[in-house]
Amino acid sequence: MIGIISDVHGNYSALRTVLAKLDELGVTQIICLGDTAGYYSQVNECCDALRERDVFSVMGNHDWYLAKHERCPRSNSANACLDYQQGVVTAQNLAWLGSLAQRSNQQGVSIVHGGWNDPLDEYVRPSQAYFSPLPGRYFASGHTHVQYLWSGEGKVYCNPGSVGQPRDGDARAGFATWDGEAFELHRVEYDIVETQQAMKRAGFTPYFYENLDTGSQIGGRISAV
Repeated sequence: MIGIISDVHGNYSALRTVLAKLDELGVTQIICLGDTAGYYSQVNECCDALRERDVFSVMGNHDWYLAKHERCPRSNSANACLDYQQGVVTAQNLAWLGSLAQRSNQQGVSIVHGGWNDPLDEYVRPSQAYFSPLPGRYFASGHTHVQYLWSGEGKVYCNPGSVGQPRDGDARAGFATWDGEAFELHRVEYDIVETQQAMKRAGFTPYFYENLDTGSQIGGRISAV
């Protein structure tokens, strides 16, 4: 069984809890669907944890922004967080983020961060029409921060949700497992206050982290598929 995580976004408390849960479940491999970077203040701790465990990861849009010194085109809040991370990320972690592939196939699952038309920044809304032209049977991506399972004729899709910033109204960290035949979605409570205190120490106002209490985007918007 393998664990599938996505959208950690510098939330080390959530990542540490999810990794411990995956160990408890007895997974033999963990894959990350991108966006280890962005939003919360402990980007180095999160990168270090994934690198130390040899977690296979594809590149997310926030990983790309940070590694390429680019800006998010639609969010001043995201850019403020990226500016902070740019000042603290280590050279080794920046190089690792910049080295990630944008798509891969792991254990029979086609994986990207966004979608198969734009691996970095597409928001997938699964349908038969979308997946039918794509080779393979099993697919997984993140980016929306909303957990979702979909199956159609000969195609199965999983979005594991977000470890570090759930946006579906459930504040618990999200992830998934894959046993070679089926995906299963999981949620786990973590110490949200620990992440909020780390953000406060880094100089951020509550606006940037109070959303963690409600499982929403910065600013309070709750998303759906």
